Amino acid sequence: MFWFMLIALVAVVGAVAVAVLGDGGTLRDAEPDRLSDPLPGDRPVSRADIDDLRLAVTLRGYRMDAVDDVLDRLAAELAERDARIAELEAALAGAQDAALGAPSLVKEHPRDAAANGEQPHD
Repeated sequence: MFWFMLIALVAVVGAVAVAVLGDGGTLRDAEPDRLSDPLPGDRPVSRADIDDLRLAVTLRGYRMDAVDDVLDRLAAELAERDARIAELEAALAGAQDAALGAPSLVKEHPRDAAANGEQPHD
């Protein structure tokens, strides 16, 4: 009877091991605990990217290297956008100055000048 119980025990332990391991005795790959690239590299970051961002958590908080990478990327994109805004504002200011200081590009018709009480220019 002892041998029968021992063989049954080995068979049960073997069946449990096969059921747990599955795939012919190999374990499944573990899920990575951090994202490989949390922000898109081929386009600028959008609001939706920031909303969807999930950083890996460690024992004492977020992974510092992942947070540093995200903050560096956001700082670089903000600096790039600020430079582009300054460039466009300077171009707009120059265009406004040119438009206000330039002589009229449209000559008044003599009839319009007479209606305004001015002498027609020839």
